[in-house]
Amino acid sequence: MSVPVFEEFEPAPDCGCPGCARHRRDLALGLPVRAGGHPAAHGARRALVLVTAAGAVLGGGGASTAATALAPGTPATPAVPADAALGSDTPQGGRAPLHGPPAAPADGAPTPGAVPTTSQISTETLRKTTRTEIVNRAKKWVTAQVPYSMEKYWSDGYRQDCSGYISMAWNLRSNEWTGSLDRFAVRIDRTELQPGDILLFHNPANPTRGSHVTIFGGWTDYTHTSYIAYEQTKPRTRKQATPMAYWENSARYVAYRYKGLVSGGTGAGGGTTAPPAGAAAYPGGSKFGPGADNAHVTRLGRMLVDRGAKGFYATGPGPKWGEADRRATRAFQLAQGWKGREADGLPGPHTWALLVSGQGRDIGGSSGSGGSSADATRFPGRGYFRPGQSNAYVEKLGKQLVKRGFGKHYLSGPGPRWTEADRRNVEAFQRAQGWRGAAADGHPGPETWRRLFR
Repeated sequence: MSVPVFEEFEPAPDCGCPGCARHRRDLALGLPVRAGGHPAAHGARRALVLVTAAGAVLGGGGASTAATALAPGTPATPAVPADAALGSDTPQGGRAPLHGPPAAPADGAPTPGAVPTTSQISTETLRKTTRTEIVNRAKKWVTAQVPYSMEKYWSDGYRQDCSGYISMAWNLRSNEWTGSLDRFAVRIDRTELQPGDILLFHNPANPTRGSHVTIFGGWTDYTHTSYIAYEQTKPRTRKQATPMAYWENSARYVAYRYKGLVSGGTGAGGGTTAPPAGAAAYPGGSKFGPGADNAHVTRLGRMLVDRGAKGFYATGPGPKWGEADRRATRAFQLAQGWKGREADGLPGPHTWALLVSGQGRDIGGSSGSGGSSADATRFPGRGYFRPGQSNAYVEKLGKQLVKRGFGKHYLSGPGPRWTEADRRNVEAFQRAQGWRGAAADGHPGPETWRRLFR
């Protein structure tokens, strides 16, 4: 698979459309290098000014159009406030207003042409949204197969490049760029990623080379080595399993969370109870049941085994749906106190969410929320030891690691919330057993637990 190269909007030197003309003006008036401007723009500014002047003298069609577009107060070219220099000192398009019919701006949007200044970017002025809403907006472009473009704008007013896509998904009041999106977000650790967060790489040395941003849609499996990325890329918007954090410059991608985020479910629907926060997306009912043969069935089986269903499987679990999967799923559903159609042996969104997040009751009666069951010495299941989890098992694990001499990575605690310090201490213990590779990934399994507590 070829690795795409991402570029933001760079105006064509001979294009007379209002958008390119405005961006050429921004580029020409951008900051000098000594004031923090981009070196590539410094050499381009003189040439652009000369081209604009020459066009005005020659009176050519394209130059005339550009000159008209550059004229102050021209309605076709919305004024961009001085704060837009956040991005206009680079060959990228910079920040821009929403585009579209003035009579039909995006929901809750200001009049097209208005771009909030830096002082306006705060949690008070940001539009509130939920994770579900962010992902649903991202899916709209995937469904519409919006073509990638650094020059065009979709019908909702957002630029059809990667940062315009994030601006749309986050429901921002303007088109942002990779150099300004972080102003609308808080930086988080990659282990804290949840659907609707983003992974952003901004290359300040040359923003048009490599800068890119994707929407995190959930982990593909328990290893957390790849995730579902919603992204705007050539040739069109896509949803695809992607290695953490991206194909190139992986180490330089930073995780961010939108400041205007409010509580809300991340599931796919299909029930009245919202899935626990942080649960990976439910793959859909069609992935399970007679005839199903896919990786989701394998993952379901492994999660069920971790929750006490080992006795249902003579072999496996594997990718082909079998009676063992149905019986194990039903046993887990019955453990939650469900009856009738709620315990039919086919996993729905709520069953899936409880398994992925490590919540609910295990098969056999122990509770996934911690409590007295944490005093048991048997392994509770891998679901309890994942980013975002907070329970008595994590604290019990940490205390035992300290007791066995593997607590050097704790700066405080240990406590009930799973952290990178827990993972590194578990990894040290696993390596002390002589394990390597996937066997020493820092996430406790049944054998790690048995040796730690024996």
